[in-house]
Amino acid sequence: MANDTTILEVASVSKTFKNGTKEVHVLDKVNFEIMEGSSVAIVGPSGSGKTTLLGLCAGLDRPSEGSITLNHILLDKLSEDEMAQIRNAHVGFVFQNFQLIQTLTALENVMIPLELRGEKGARKRATELLDRVGLGDRVSHYPSQLSGGEQQRVAIARAFSNEPKILFADEPTGNLDEETGQAVEDLLFQINKEKGTTLILVTHDLELAEKTSKIIQIKGGQVVAERAGSQALAAALQS
Repeated sequence: MANDTTILEVASVSKTFKNGTKEVHVLDKVNFEIMEGSSVAIVGPSGSGKTTLLGLCAGLDRPSEGSITLNHILLDKLSEDEMAQIRNAHVGFVFQNFQLIQTLTALENVMIPLELRGEKGARKRATELLDRVGLGDRVSHYPSQLSGGEQQRVAIARAFSNEPKILFADEPTGNLDEETGQAVEDLLFQINKEKGTTLILVTHDLELAEKTSKIIQIKGGQVVAERAGSQALAAALQS
């Protein structure tokens, strides 16, 4: 359930890239807040700046102007090492192309964030997570031995391994067929609700976007609309 605590604040964020002698303005003074425990979809046409915005919010890149506060931590002045520590401590990721390490088993892929944090019992926790996503019998398989849907399930298990405060998903079902994508969506929302994580996803799938509590529409690098998703509307009707 969402509460009244802001977990992500984006304030007047702009992003400009240099392309030879030209400057390309990808984002222009973007502002929004996201409440802890909510689920948010960022939607918009290709080239609108969705993925760039997601990367900035997650601390993978820095804005050209403006500021981002993630879990009450202002990212602006942090060093690269400090940014990496923040990501490892507070953030989980799910990508469209899975981003699994091909030379590691499913179990080893999920163990990586835990081992980077120096946590004990990494193998046990990773095994439990793979069992939770329905891959308890596939722990020793390599990514090449898994279907697309199974690889995304491994990626979801890995994303939740460090018990993130906030989970970023970039087109999480973009490379999956409709039926498999639906199953992965359901799993993502189920585990997110179980863990009380804040979910922010970029998608061009409006049906997926409608499952969230808030939809932020981006066009031409600007926020052009914000509205409640069906999850929020359903909750309001029940209250």
